[in-house]
Order: sequence, then C-alpha cells, then structure tokens
Amino acid sequence: MGGAAGPVAAAEPRGGEPEQSESAGEGAEGRRRWLPGPLRRPRPPRPPRLRRPRLRLPSRRRTRLVLAAALVAVLAGSAAWVLYGSSWLRVERVTVQGVRELTEDQVRNAADVPPGEPLAALDAGAVEDRTRRALTRIARIRVERDWPDGVVLRVTERTPEVVMEKPGERGTYIEVDAEGVRYAEVRERPAGAPLVVLDLDASRSNDFFGSARLRAAAVRVATHLPPGARKATRTLRVRSYDSVTLELTGDRTVLWGSAEEGAAKAKVLTALLKAEPDAAHYNVSVPTAPAVSGG
Repeated sequence: MGGAAGPVAAAEPRGGEPEQSESAGEGAEGRRRWLPGPLRRPRPPRPPRLRRPRLRLPSRRRTRLVLAAALVAVLAGSAAWVLYGSSWLRVERVTVQGVRELTEDQVRNAADVPPGEPLAALDAGAVEDRTRRALTRIARIRVERDWPDGVVLRVTERTPEVVMEKPGERGTYIEVDAEGVRYAEVRERPAGAPLVVLDLDASRSNDFFGSARLRAAAVRVATHLPPGARKATRTLRVRSYDSVTLELTGDRTVLWGSAEEGAAKAKVLTALLKAEPDAAHYNVSVPTAPAVSGG
C-alpha cells in the first residue's frame, strides 16, 4: 500500500461527450471546434414557372378554317356582284297604287325612278321626298322594292276638309286638308267639303288673329262636324275667332262659336238635329246650354 500508485486511467466521457483538454488553450480550441456553424434560414423553394400552353390546332382544323374563311369571302363578293354589278336585280318596272285624283303616270314621272338601277342601291327616301315635292296632293308615299326587278309606290292622297275660293278667280277653289295644307286647285267643289268664307266684323281680335289663323280655326271646326251635319253644311262663315256659323241646307244655321270644345259641340248638335229636325237655328256655342229656335 505504501508504494507509489500507478497511473490513474482517465475517466471516459459520459454519454459520448467529447473529451476536453485540461489546458485552457486546448479547451478553447475544442469548444470552437465542436460549436455548430452559423445558423441560416433555409430559403423557400421557388414555385415553378408556369408557361401558358400554346393552342396548337391540328393541321386539318387549320385547313378547314382557312377554307371556310375563303368560302365566306367568295360568297360575299359574289353576292355584292349580283346585287350591284350584274344585269340581274335591276329596276325594270314601277307600279303605282292608291291614287284617286292623280294618275299613275303623274306619280311615276314625279318619282323619276331610274330604269336599270340596281334595286339594292335604290334610295327610297330620296324618291319619296322628290314625289311629295312635285305633287302636293300626296300626303304620304311609301317606296318598296319588289324583287327581283320591280318598285312599288304606295300613295295616300290628301282629303279635302274644306275649300276656299281663290282670290280674284271666281269659280276656282283651293282644297285644304285637315292639317290646314292648301294643296290643289279645282274648278268644282268636292262633295262634303264646305266652303270657308271670311266675313270679318270690326272686332279688334281679328287684327290680332289674322286671316290665316281664322282659316285654320274654320278647318278645326270642320274636322269636328258630325256626319249628318257635315253632309248638310254648305258654308262655314267666319266673322271672328269666337263666331263661326254653319250654313246648312234648308236655310238652317248653327252658331258654333269658337273652335274650342269641338267634340262636345258635335255631340250636342247631333242630339239637337235628331230632336228638333225642323228648327231653323241651333246654338251650340256653349255646349252645356244649347238653344234651338225657329221652325
């Protein structure tokens, strides 16, 4: 026991821990050697780049599309040639419908539709305007294409609502329609169109209204006449704006008054003519208080 002890074996590190040197220098180097390297955050993976898929049509489909486009172009060109360039589908006849006083030749000459013009190129609006300007008797006209080679002119003539004697020409009458348009001169009065006579009194209102407005008021009165009274009316005598008198057959008269309340006055007059057919004078100037006298 008293002998020198032999070398003591170094204890093994626990749990696999690295052996550390007894010297300070070796311990520092050992620590540096065993410390983990700098911590770096891993970079997120980049998403894959998406490429737009290219639409590649099969060669057969492309060929079909090209052929279809070419066919459409050919058909469009052919149609344009047929409509505008060929000798087909051109004006060869002009038909007139709806005339009463006018003749078909008058309308056809006023329309002046160029023969041989392509139907597709026909300017219907220009034909209508040209015809109305040339023939004031026409109220409306409609131009229609009658394929393959015709044009139809459908005419509506004006209807005379009243007539007026032409100044300075006794026996010549001017026809006036419901819109107040003076459109034609005739030698004979048309049936059912009363004669408007301006027999103005000394009222100052006549200077204010003027003869043109007084004639327009007479036309408004005529448009409201009931059928029985219209047939019997010979003259519309205008003395002032508020004094229009109807002169009927059999020396009967109707004081109509102004052109206002025409529908109400027409209704009352119809009842009076039925109730008092032999009366000489009727007054409907105030439709709520009509009067009858004479007979």
